[in-house]
Amino acid sequence: MFHEYRDLITELKQKDGHFHKLFEEHNALDDAITKLEKSHADQFEIESKKKEKLKLKDEIYSILVNHKNEN
Repeated sequence: MFHEYRDLITELKQKDGHFHKLFEEHNALDDAITKLEKSHADQFEIESKKKEKLKLKDEIYSILVNHKNEN
């Protein structure tokens, strides 16, 4: 995710607790979605988790862009 921001992501994960939490939640949702898809779980549950993951991704991207523009 956001390979062009790899160094900034590493920096923010170390310095910004909120960013670190968002990033970890995103990764946990990604893992959960993969497991649900493999187990052929309810599509509504999968779609709900995908929407939550996308919301986190948008928030992460916003933080990255804002931080890059400030520096």
